[in-house]
Amino acid sequence: MFTTILSMQKEKKFIIQGLIVFVVFLGLYTLLDYLNIGYSGMIDEYGILLVIGNIFLNVIMAFISAFMWNVSTVLVKLTGKEGKGSFMSGLAVIFGMLTYGCTPCVIAFFSVIGITFAVAVLPLAGLPYKFLALLLLILGFLWLKYETNHVKCKIDK
Repeated sequence: MFTTILSMQKEKKFIIQGLIVFVVFLGLYTLLDYLNIGYSGMIDEYGILLVIGNIFLNVIMAFISAFMWNVSTVLVKLTGKEGKGSFMSGLAVIFGMLTYGCTPCVIAFFSVIGITFAVAVLPLAGLPYKFLALLLLILGFLWLKYETNHVKCKIDK
């Protein structure tokens, strides 16, 4: 089933949808970097390699998120059911908002929901948290791939 889904990714509709979703997720991840300390602050404090690494991770995470979106869309089209792994890209964005965001914003958000402590200093401008978000996306993708290969009601080609 996964090979069928991969072959459908070449259709114009899914290419356009994938590009749009990629740009949206890339924008979200870039915005989260900006809300943290921004790229100029990263260069001043940590050097250009951290900025290059963050941008590279943003592109990878946006690509995985867009691809999962497309796979989930095709899965719904073929089976009528959405894969359970597709929620991971949204979870990674929410995770990012809570960890990459500026510390005063996170502290204010947590205090509103009753938690009065938060991460005070994000090491390397939140890079470890970005790796955790990438891990969530990879796990979600693997879960979604497993689901597509083990669909209970396969539709013949």
